[in-house]
Amino acid sequence: MGPGGAQGGGQASPWGTFIMLGAIFAIFYFLMIRPQQKRQKQHREMLANLKKGDTVITGGGLIGKVTAITDSVLTLEVADRVRVKVLRSSVSNVSSQPLLGETANRKTDKKKGKEEEGENPE
Repeated sequence: MGPGGAQGGGQASPWGTFIMLGAIFAIFYFLMIRPQQKRQKQHREMLANLKKGDTVITGGGLIGKVTAITDSVLTLEVADRVRVKVLRSSVSNVSSQPLLGETANRKTDKKKGKEEEGENPE
């Protein structure tokens, strides 16, 4: 027994500390860093595969159809004959499906065509 009746505790080995730090770093890497790298890779591939006619959503919420593509700039048609240039990097989502307004216009165009032919549109 030491002075005062208490036993002295053993010192932790420096290897144990390094192993714990390594384990914490590994957990942090696989839970935080690796998933972010995968998302970045998917985003780069998505931007590389953009083509005319794709419907995109920008980081600011602008929705439009791609009409022209250069190295770093896209031209989007956001309304009939309204075109906006945006940076390629600002695109957050891509869909090959047409915009909601375009599908509604196509349906009304088909109905008009059937009415002109004398058919019932329904």
